[in-house]
Order: sequence, then structure tokens, then C-alpha cells
Amino acid sequence: MDTLQTIILALIQGITEFLPISSSAHLILPAQLLDWPDQGIAFDVAVHVGSLLAVVIYFRQDVINMTRAWLLSVSSNRGQPLSTDAKLAWMVIAATLPAIIVALLAKDFIEVHLRSTTVIAVTTLFFGALLGFADIKSRRQRVALEITWRIALLIGFAQVLALIPGTSRSGVTITAAVLLGLSKTDGARFSFLLSIPIIAAAGGYAILDMLSDPPIFSWLQLGLGVVVSAISAYLCIKLFLQLLERIGFMPFVWYRLVLGVVLLAMI
Repeated sequence: MDTLQTIILALIQGITEFLPISSSAHLILPAQLLDWPDQGIAFDVAVHVGSLLAVVIYFRQDVINMTRAWLLSVSSNRGQPLSTDAKLAWMVIAATLPAIIVALLAKDFIEVHLRSTTVIAVTTLFFGALLGFADIKSRRQRVALEITWRIALLIGFAQVLALIPGTSRSGVTITAAVLLGLSKTDGARFSFLLSIPIIAAAGGYAILDMLSDPPIFSWLQLGLGVVVSAISAYLCIKLFLQLLERIGFMPFVWYRLVLGVVLLAMI
């Protein structure tokens, strides 16, 4: 890849990782339209590291509080009630397990049968429409619920659907959170916290794959990918949370519908 391709793909990854519009749907477009070569697993790992750094830095205080409370809950005497931060940490862990288990069991099936432009186009349209339904429902909801174990686990099971390319991990988890009664902001916040272990797990698995068959790569390109992805993802999270209650999900819904139609036209 040249420098321009590196920057563009890192920007796409950083921006689309946390918006409910599907990063896989966007990463396929430049390659199709500009006839770019595949960026390779090393670059994918690098830009995901950038996204992970962004969300950890943005929620650094939450991460520190949750980690400290979780460690205390593990080491303390059983039977004591969990603190709010410890409970949230355990919820994130529990909600992450379904996607990790299904990913390990269905990895080969997904790669062989689901990584196609047709699948991405259909999931982009379907889950975009579902996001629109969640937006309409949230406007009619007068009182938002607090997150519970039931809600957290259901969001975790919804995250399994994000293994299908084009679904959007953030999109399907935020949709599930809002449909289950959380506010848009609380749903997005839990979705972003949920992204930390899942991105870390996916990155770790990709690194193990890479070690078995080391690719040829440029450290300069990988470093550039990490930096660009991290900065763009951080700004994206910040703006998204600031504007979410004001603009809602509909701009992303219409964008997904248009993107899905474009992908179908490309097919």
C-alpha cells in the first residue's frame, strides 16, 4: 500500500468502528472502486489497535474504576454486594462471552460463506432499518431504564450478530440497548465499553494467526495506521456522544440505506 491508501483505510476504520454504519461495508468500497490490493492482516491488526487505544483513552477513568472494582470484587470475601463499577465490569465480561464463543466455533463458516458483497449489502439495509425502528421507539419512551444483568446479557447476544459482515457491532448493540429500554447515550456508552474486550480478543486472535504465517509489512505503514485510526476513532466517539441525543440515529439510518443500495448496484 502507498501512504494515501494507508491513511484512507485507517480513517475509514477509525470512523466506522464506533458509528452504527459497519466498518466492513466501508472497507470493501475503496478496494472495489479504486482496485486497491488487500491491505493484509498486519494492517487490520494495526488499525484495530488504534481503535482500541482510542476507546480506552476516552473512557480511561471508567476503565480504571471498573478494573479496580473488579479486582477488588475478585479478591474480597464472597457474599458482599458488588459496587456499581464492579457490577458494570462483570456485565461487560459476561456480555462479551457469547460473541467470543460463537466466533471461535463459526469462524471458518463465516469466512467461507458470509464474507461477500451481497451479504454485506443485505445486512447493511436490514440492520439499518432496525436501527431506525429503535430510534422511533426511543422518542416515544418517556423513562429510560437502568442497565441490568438481563439487558447486558441480551446486548451481548445481539453482539453475536455483528460477526455477520455489514451488521455493525456498535450498530447492533446500540439498537438492542435502545429497544430494551436504555437511553441512546447509555446504550452507546455500554456498547463502547463492550468494544474494549471484543476488539482486544479479535486483535489477539489475529496476532496468533499472523505469528503462524508472518506477513511482510512496513513498520512505518503500521505505525501510521495506528496513529490515524486512534485519532479519528477518538474524535468520532467524542462527537457521536455529544450529538447523539440531539440528532438521534436517523442520519445513520438513511446513510446505511443509501450505502446498501449502492452495494447492491455494484453487485
